[in-house]
Amino acid sequence: MFGLFKRKPPAAPAHAKSLGGAKEVNEADPHDAAFAAYEAEDYRAALAGFKKLADQGSAKAQFNLGFLYYFGKGVSKDQTQAIYFFRQAADQGFPAAALKIGEMYRDGEGIPKDDEQAAYWYKKAADQGNTSAQYNLGVLYNNGQGLPRDREQAAIWFRKASEQGYDAAQFVLGEMYRQGVGLPKDEKQAVLWYRKAADQGHAMAQALVGIMYAEGAGVSKDNGSAVAWLLKAAEKGVEIAQFNLAKLYCDSEGVPKNPTQAAFWWRKAADQGSTSAQNKLGMCYNYGFGVPKDYAQAVYWWHKAAEQGNVEAQYDLGVMYDIGNGVPKSPVQATFWWRKAADQGYAKAIHNLSC
Repeated sequence: MFGLFKRKPPAAPAHAKSLGGAKEVNEADPHDAAFAAYEAEDYRAALAGFKKLADQGSAKAQFNLGFLYYFGKGVSKDQTQAIYFFRQAADQGFPAAALKIGEMYRDGEGIPKDDEQAAYWYKKAADQGNTSAQYNLGVLYNNGQGLPRDREQAAIWFRKASEQGYDAAQFVLGEMYRQGVGLPKDEKQAVLWYRKAADQGHAMAQALVGIMYAEGAGVSKDNGSAVAWLLKAAEKGVEIAQFNLAKLYCDSEGVPKNPTQAAFWWRKAADQGSTSAQNKLGMCYNYGFGVPKDYAQAVYWWHKAAEQGNVEAQYDLGVMYDIGNGVPKSPVQATFWWRKAADQGYAKAIHNLSC
């Protein structure tokens, strides 16, 4: 998170958590008075203190002065002035300032959007070991923004950030190993990097670790571990984790069979728009699996999934119209939905249309 630059703040404000870097703060540090003023919310005094130190050439003060202009603390918000002071700090080799300039060029904040300039400033910060800049540079290489698309270079920068513990980079490095993009396909390495990110609480990485345990991909199949990791991610709202956790409860893999829990987690995923989960939830209501049998609810969820192209839901919705369960019987609607499924090659629908 973007914030004032200080190593050991006595009471950092909530929005200024990413502080660190210069020498150990103590009474002799000339920046202390300005930091204290900031923490007391006396932003004008903080501005005056940092301005004096910035004029004396302190890169840390120049960066912090830019921060105050960026957010309009003690002064009118002025991104042009913010960039001016960030550039002064960056020109002295202050990596956090170079990173911020790169972000502002990337987003077109206070300056015209320019991916080439974003890449230039990210590179300056990345070469000094700034993990956020290393990750962002990897993203630009991966997407071909401001630089020629180069997945191998992307992997190099993601690895540099990963080796310093940057969880988002660790996750992406895992993805690259799993998919064989920019790196040789290697599921064991994918699991290794997913796990590093997962151990730091990265929700999607936790979901992927769980799925790979469930599939035995890159690691010995272990449904108990799959459930543990999927539950962590599912509780954080990761749709794919919710869907797969429900499947394990449904199939009694790693946990005792529990239709109620299966339906619960499919509902969570369905509410986020997962067509596969919507289809499964329709099945639950149709058969009374983990929920009371309710044909109208089955039709409701199958209709949601069918409209988004889920072929199984299209077929089952056609069946409901054909027999009149949960909806008025309608051969026209049955044919309509079977044809949708048949157009996707669904054999049962093709058979029904031929009868």
